[in-house]
Amino acid sequence: MTRVLSTKILKPNQKQFLLNAGFSVVEADFIRTTALPFQLHDVADNLILTSQNAVNALAEHPEVQDVRRKPVFCVGHQTADLLDEFGFTVQEIADNAKELAEVIIKNYAADTFTFFAGNIRRNELPLALMESDVELNEIEVYETEPTPQKIGKFDAVLFFSPSGVQSFLSVNTLTDEMCFCIGNTTASALEKITDSIVIANQPSVENTIIQTINYYKSS
Repeated sequence: MTRVLSTKILKPNQKQFLLNAGFSVVEADFIRTTALPFQLHDVADNLILTSQNAVNALAEHPEVQDVRRKPVFCVGHQTADLLDEFGFTVQEIADNAKELAEVIIKNYAADTFTFFAGNIRRNELPLALMESDVELNEIEVYETEPTPQKIGKFDAVLFFSPSGVQSFLSVNTLTDEMCFCIGNTTASALEKITDSIVIANQPSVENTIIQTINYYKSS
């Protein structure tokens, strides 16, 4: 039986999908996210949110009504779905931050943006926008903390964020495990560590699971 480690706790239906396909599944959260107190001052005409954690933090703010009607630019369809649930209007969706920056620079360079981000975030998007003179400010709305755990041997490991990769590698070593990543940004955190990487073709937990099942079905 193929042994799979998920580096985040899955929803029951997500885990069941793997179990039904004949996998043995172990789950552990390798990062913890916590909403931070923040002020909704000087929010620009457009909002950028690249994670569900940022959406949840913003949606819980007592003054969220002041910004809910502003157009939102986001990464990932799951992030877009969550924004829709909270009553936001999604203007653009991209598969990753680099693609989102390209869309903004090409079509919205004259507009102003506020980026709601975590304390650990990659530089691609804000750097690209600033280099193209797109007006941008940033509000830190959540923090990510590593929660590394020493784990035994598995056939496959599912990764969902660069910080999750870093937390895992801080106390574990990859040898011949297959690594299944939610997107290119997460996969890039495994560069020079392993070549055994499969990347989901849609940045979602479900698609990462589908890629895992398909890989072992065809091998």
